[in-house]
Amino acid sequence: MCSGRVDMEFIFKAFLNEIDGVFIVGCRLGECNYTTHGNYHALNIVHLCKKILKYIGINEERLEIEFMSSADGIKFAEFAKKFTEKIKNIGPIEKDEEIKSKIEKVIKLIPYIKIEKKDKLAKTFEKVEEYESLYSDKEIEELLTDVVSYYIDPEKCKACGICRRRCPVGAIIGEKKVIHVIDQEKCIKCGTCYEACPPKFKAVMRIKGEPVPEPLPLEKRKIS
Repeated sequence: MCSGRVDMEFIFKAFLNEIDGVFIVGCRLGECNYTTHGNYHALNIVHLCKKILKYIGINEERLEIEFMSSADGIKFAEFAKKFTEKIKNIGPIEKDEEIKSKIEKVIKLIPYIKIEKKDKLAKTFEKVEEYESLYSDKEIEELLTDVVSYYIDPEKCKACGICRRRCPVGAIIGEKKVIHVIDQEKCIKCGTCYEACPPKFKAVMRIKGEPVPEPLPLEKRKIS
C-alpha cells in the first residue's frame, strides 16, 4: 500500500536470490496518500542500501527508486525500460559465495542497522539531492565492521528469564535457576535483551570492538 513499507530485508533478499536489479516505485514526493510520508522513508532506505551494496561489492546502480502517480503509465513504462536496459548493460549479478555470505551477514544485521541509524532514517528533506550525502562510505564501513555484541555477565545474571522471553529470535538459552547465555550465531544484535534486563541486575553487557567472552559450560551455570 505504501513504498514506506519496503523493508531493507526485501531488497537484500532479492539480491541474495540472484535478482539482477531492484527498482521501487512510490507516490510523488509531497503527495502522500496517507500523510505518513512513507515515500521519503523509502528514499532514505534506498540511499542507505546503495551505500551498503557498494561496500559489499555489488554495483549500487542495481537498485533504483522513482516517484510517480498511478496515472503515470507512460512514465512507468519508460522508467522500467530504461532500468532494464541499464541492468542488461551491467550484466547478471555475480554468483559468488563470498558475495552471498556478505549479503547474508547484512540481512542478519538489519535490526541492528535500523537501531544504529534510527535518527538518520527518521530524517526527511525537501530536496532529493540531500539524501545522497546522508551516509558516508566511512560510516558504512564502521557500521558493518565495528558491530556491537551482547553478553550476559554470569556474575550478575539471576536467571529471571525476562531477556529470554523478550528475545525476538530465541537466541538466549537458559531456564529457571540456570544462568542464561546468548547464542552469538542466532543473535541479531537488536539490543532487546539489553533493554529488557532489570536495572537492579544490569547483567546484559553491550560490547563493541572487543571479542565476546566464551559462555560458561552448563555445569557451571546452575544457581543454587
